[in-house]
Formats: sequence, C-alpha cells, structure tokens
Amino acid sequence: MGTALAAPGLLLLLLLLAGTAGLCRALFSLPLRVSHPAAPAGSPPAPVVLRPASGSRQQDAPGAADGLALASDPGGTLNFLAMVENLQGDSGRGYYLEMLIGTPPQALNILVDTGSSNFAVAGVPDPDVTSYFNPELSSTYRSEGIEVTVKYSQGSWTGVLGTDVITMPKGLYGSYTINIATILESENFFLPGVKWHGILGLAYDALAKPSSSVETFFDSLVKQAKIPNIFSLQMCGAGLPVSGSGTNGGSLVLGGIEPSLYSGDIWYTPIKEEWYYQVEILKLEVGGQNLQLDCREYNADKAIVDSGTTLLRLPEKVFSAVVQAIARTSLIQEFSSEFWTGTQLACWDRTEKPWSLFPKLSIYLRDENSSRSFRISILPQLYIQPILLIGDNMQCYRFGISSSTNALVIGATVMEGFYVIFDRAQRRVGFAVSPCAEVDGSPVSEIEGPFTTEDVASNCVSSVSFHEPVLWIASYALMSLCGIILLVLIVLLLIPPRCQHRYTDNDVVNDESSLVRHRWK
Repeated sequence: MGTALAAPGLLLLLLLLAGTAGLCRALFSLPLRVSHPAAPAGSPPAPVVLRPASGSRQQDAPGAADGLALASDPGGTLNFLAMVENLQGDSGRGYYLEMLIGTPPQALNILVDTGSSNFAVAGVPDPDVTSYFNPELSSTYRSEGIEVTVKYSQGSWTGVLGTDVITMPKGLYGSYTINIATILESENFFLPGVKWHGILGLAYDALAKPSSSVETFFDSLVKQAKIPNIFSLQMCGAGLPVSGSGTNGGSLVLGGIEPSLYSGDIWYTPIKEEWYYQVEILKLEVGGQNLQLDCREYNADKAIVDSGTTLLRLPEKVFSAVVQAIARTSLIQEFSSEFWTGTQLACWDRTEKPWSLFPKLSIYLRDENSSRSFRISILPQLYIQPILLIGDNMQCYRFGISSSTNALVIGATVMEGFYVIFDRAQRRVGFAVSPCAEVDGSPVSEIEGPFTTEDVASNCVSSVSFHEPVLWIASYALMSLCGIILLVLIVLLLIPPRCQHRYTDNDVVNDESSLVRHRWK
C-alpha cells in the first residue's frame, strides 16, 4: 500500500514555476469493484462470450552471509521456525500479523505493508473494524501529541503519534517500545470485510510521517532486539480465492531467512533508492515474447516491491502493451475490455480451468552484477485469480494486473509466487521460489538466469527522481518566495503617491515596452 506521491505539491510546484518565468466459453460476467471504479449502473452487463482460437544467485549456507541470519537457537531472541505461518489473509485484502499492544496487552491484527513506513492502529471504533486500540486502557502508552496524516494509493487516515510496548506471539521474543499512531479518522482505509485493525509499514524512514525523524517499527526492532537488518516475507495464496475465508497462510520472518520457506537459489537485485524498496526492471515478456519497450518505461517513475498492493500494477503504456500481448497470445479471440480494466469478472464452469488459455508473464530484474539479469515468472494461476463462486457450478475470475499513473508495483499478485528477502543491510531484495506457490501440485512461479544485459541500457532508472519529501520542500520554499514577493507588492502599493514617479512630457511609454503588450498569457 505504497504512499501516494504528493500530487498537490507537484501541481503547486508547476503552477508556481509557471507564474515566475494520458476451448472454454465463459457463460456470463459480473461487475467487479477494484479500488475506485464504480459498478455499472442499471442491469448487469451482457455475458462475455469467450471463444477458443482456430543474477547473481546465492544459496546461503547457515551463518555464511554478512547481515543474514538463518534458523537459530529456539532459546534465543531469534527463532525463525516460530515465525513460520504467523500471517493470515489473502491477496485481495492483505496479509496480517497478530500483535499485542500496551499494558495490559490488547490483541490486534496488523496488515504487513512494505510500501509505507508508519505503524498505526485503529484508535476509535470504526464500522469496518472489529477491534481497536484504546490508549486509555494502557498504562505504558505515552502520547507525543503530534498529529500525523498518511495518504496511500487508496485511502488515508489521520491520527496522533505516541509510543507503547508491543509483543508478537509468533515473532521475536520480548517486548519492545515502538512509535505508534492511533487512527482517529480515516477515509477508504478500513474496508468492509477486512480482518486487520492497523498497518505495519516496513519501508524506510524516508516515507515516515510526519517526518523521517520518526523511527520506524523495524528500525526500533533492529536497535532494541539487536537483530540483523533484514526481514523476509512469504504469502501463500496462489490459486486460492482472493477474498476468501482469510485463513490463507504466510510468514513474516524478522531478522533473517528461514530455509524451509524457499527452494532453489536466492537471486538478488540491488535497491536503487532507500525510501520504497525501489528496484530496476529491465524488460517484460509475455509468453516468451519481449514487449520491446524502452526499459525506462518500466521504471517510470519508480518500480517497487510492495506487499500492501494487491495487484501487479504497471505504468499505463506498459499495461496497454501487456494486455495486447496477452490477448494476442492467449487462446481466446474475443475478450471484454471491462475484464482487463477490472470492472468485470469472467466466469467458467467449475470443471474447467481457464489458466491453460493464458500465457506466462516474466519480469527481468538487474542482478547485483550489473552486466547480468535474472527473470521471475508467474503463470496464469497467479494473475487470473478466482474471486467468486456462484452456486455449485460457476467460478469467476478477475484480472490480477492493473494500470498505474506513477509506478510499477510488484504487489501480491507476483509476491505470492516467491519468498522475498528484504536485505536492508546489503541494500538488495532477493527472490526465491516459494514451495507454497503451487496449484494442483504444480509450481506456478519460476526464477531463471543469469542473462546478459547487452540488449538494455546501462541504467533504466531516471537520474531525476522527485521523491515526495523533496516535492514538499520545494513547494514550501516557492510558497515562501511567493509570499515575500506578494508582501513587497503590497508595500509598494501602500507607498504615498508623492513618493511615486510622475511622468513628464519626456517620458514615453510605447507599445514595445508596454505591459499590455508583454503581459504573460
């Protein structure tokens, strides 16, 4: 659930600068709401008729790698086996961790989000949450009295910053004092049916609100528990309903890597900037065919790994190319455009599996050795997602990819295929095949490499990167400058007429110097 860039700040920046100088047959379809698209008005849409066509890899030995830790003594602070399957949830509504907050402890489910940096919980009753944290009942809660607002790509909240102690029944041993925001107001943040009551932002402090001086949850754990600066994440929802019972498993391993959660090798890609977990995408393939786009298109204006985003989100130009390639290489001649945009579901008989109709999707990432790359691939079982069961015979699916105006986001659609390592100590993100990424006993994700990078640019990330804090600083600076100029103008207007210049017959104001002729338009 990556925080949105400061669009108002960017608009203000632009305005101020201007002022100073876009087989199987599905029997029918149903309307689907994804994020904000509204459901079609009136009667349900007509049926959609579908017709078949006539890196550097590393395999870490226990204790061998700097900054890493593998399964350790169960009697110590770190016991990774105790953290296995400590998550519940699904890709449609997120994966959450149980946490005990305050004294005496109050149990809450906390959404795991690698695309933001604040730790926040519901602080007042809300119609869409079943529990909330009451600071008045905790003897260890301390309010900082600082208001904080966080906006996400979907939803926002406002609360008050404070501190309290937390423990994790299936996490690190011990209690730790953490910065925590109690949410007092929210908009489209807590949604109907969610089973979590707060959010755990695991990105860097550059994204923390109200400023980067707020120590993040994970930074506090690293300092207080003396654990390595690394965590890893597995989400086990491949091929399962994206909004089911909420009992799908997963694991958040704090402080290292648990060997039982992956198979094969770990492939690492460098972290380009330490705000989001920003990586570098080199190219995309659909059905083994390169999209042939400039690699900068994949990274406009960033490419990030975000567990709080449910779908694989692609920049608009990339999304359009992917949809065209899937439609062209699939075994379906005609497909409703509403399916691709997320406003309709496609339905098949339960005995039919539509995944065989669609191609594999591959993402190439730059290896730690910049002259090489590796690719992570997801099969259709991950991006053609079951979402609704109708009666005893019909299963409906959604398209697990959407367009984005400001980022390529590797969200749950992709992450459910892999064990993902966030190695902050060595500024890299690792991917390994997840054993739970199987459907009907067959794996639905792959990692292959290395490949040469001779056919792509040496740098696919723009050298000019306007991070949100920079935009706000620039906006405030220009607002201050504008205020000073306005103040000077007011003073000049208030100068008595006797002090103003009086024109004589020798003064000439012609068309070439006239403000009327040269005013800005």
